[in-house]
Amino acid sequence: MGLMTGKRGIIFGVANEMSIAWGIAQQLKEQGATLAFTYLNDSMEKRVRPLAESLDAELILPCDVSNDDEIEAVFKAVEAQWGKLDFVVHAVAFADRADLKRPFSETSRAGFALAMDISAYSLVAVTCYAKPLLNEGGSIITLSYLGADRAVPNYNVMGVAKAALESSVRYLAAELGEQGIRVNAISAGPIRTLAASGIANFRKKIKLMDDYAPLRRTVTQEEVGKTAVYFLSDLSSGVTGEVHLVDAGFNIVVSA
Repeated sequence: MGLMTGKRGIIFGVANEMSIAWGIAQQLKEQGATLAFTYLNDSMEKRVRPLAESLDAELILPCDVSNDDEIEAVFKAVEAQWGKLDFVVHAVAFADRADLKRPFSETSRAGFALAMDISAYSLVAVTCYAKPLLNEGGSIITLSYLGADRAVPNYNVMGVAKAALESSVRYLAAELGEQGIRVNAISAGPIRTLAASGIANFRKKIKLMDDYAPLRRTVTQEEVGKTAVYFLSDLSSGVTGEVHLVDAGFNIVVSA
């Protein structure tokens, strides 16, 4: 019997085997969870479907989180298959690479709106459609980063979007607490992922973490996954509205 035995949930945001969301999915499956996955488009389906099938996913569904109709369709499919569910993993973020490279004051209006929509508002939209299906004691988690709290070189508009995401976590936690549903965020240190490849000098950040963090390394997808199991299981039944750091000791800001 694992910590998640008998629990069902859906994971938004797996891109490939390097994704933090994939690390979370593996740990949830190891603890007995029944999983569903979403993918963005046909191209992403080719990456996501084999991974999802390797964990015996019962649902593998298309979903562009900028489209409310697609989000609604996902949860209608979940309801038809399962009736109710116990957890949601929101691991979706995006910003135009050009807006990450240019000075923050030169962020385009369209790029700012895009980053906020995909990286922050999507949690609100997903929660809106998920909440009627979540069992009491259900849990929602999302992924943040230190750039929400401090000005991290080259993180730019994504940092502002993550700040909005963290604020959304608190407001959603306050609202859904009456239903016995918890909402939390995990803020991991730098991890090599597809999304991270768009951040300038990211390898330098990794190197400095390896040199100066107390554990002399960055955290792994597996370690973030273990933290996710805590937040999605009954172990954290009294915890909501939190942003939890997982960072091999501490987060550091390095010069560009």
